[in-house]
Amino acid sequence: MLTAPINPQMLVDLVSIRMPFGKYKGYILCDLPEPYLVWFHRKGFPSGEIGMLLSALYEIQLNGLQYLLKPIRGYER
Repeated sequence: MLTAPINPQMLVDLVSIRMPFGKYKGYILCDLPEPYLVWFHRKGFPSGEIGMLLSALYEIQLNGLQYLLKPIRGYER
C-alpha cells in the first residue's frame, strides 16, 4: 500500500530518467522489469534519488498503478 502521496515530478522522472548502473543500465526506469524491482525490494534499494525512484516504481507496480505513467510517457515522447 502506498504510504505517501506521489509527487507529480516523480512520475515525470520515472518516464524520463535512465537506469545509471547494473544489468539494465540505460533503460528508462518505467521500462525496468518487475522481477528486477522485486529483487531490489528484497536486497534493499540504493540510497539517494535513484533508490527513492525505484522504490516508488516498485510500489506503483505492486499496486497496479502503471496507468498513472502512460499519459506522462506519451507526453514525454
